Amino acid sequence: MTTKQLSPEVLKRLRSYDSATVSNALEHFKVRDQATGYATNQLVCSFPGLQPMVGYALTCTADTTQPGDNRPSRVDKLVEAVEAAPKPCVIVIQHSGHDRPRSCFLGDMFTSTMEKLGCVGVVTDGNHRDIAGIHARTPGFHVFSAGCVVSHGWGVFYDFNVTVTISGLTIEPGDLLHGDGNGLLSLPMKMADRVLHQAEEVLKVEQDYFDFLDSDDFNIDEMKRRFVPH
Repeated sequence: MTTKQLSPEVLKRLRSYDSATVSNALEHFKVRDQATGYATNQLVCSFPGLQPMVGYALTCTADTTQPGDNRPSRVDKLVEAVEAAPKPCVIVIQHSGHDRPRSCFLGDMFTSTMEKLGCVGVVTDGNHRDIAGIHARTPGFHVFSAGCVVSHGWGVFYDFNVTVTISGLTIEPGDLLHGDGNGLLSLPMKMADRVLHQAEEVLKVEQDYFDFLDSDDFNIDEMKRRFVPH
């Protein structure tokens, strides 16, 4: 896992921009293909009204759907991993079992505990429950998941600090994640300062475009000249 961390001020500024704007800003630098680096719409933001989530990925694999009498838990290992992880921490859980639509990795007791340990959100290709309880008890806590199910099953955590793939997004331990109601993307740590500067430019260009649409000067030829890349 990477040991480099951004300053609290940079993290705060990153939270002030929505994830779509951050994505547009990153595109400007052409550090990766524009069709990569973000999750598909299979990953749903449960609380889109929150300020964007920004944090470092603590990755693991887990299952809650395996029946039987000889199932380990290792939740204590998750607690230890969160305690040791860079903060703010985002727990990233890839389902590793036979019945992902039935999986359930968190509820309000889980999020309340993890928030106390410095976690700001959970990202999983599985499910969660207690959506009203999470919102009431940890109102700033983010959950990105496939959806909700009613039972928590039996939680078994396997590997920690491994490469995982969540809804098409490959995530390494320590990756910087940015997410909100628009979705989730990874942000190269070395690009954070440059993305912040470019995000302001993105907003300025968008405001100019909307002002143009609302003006009496609007026409297709002028729109192409001013705003369509050549």
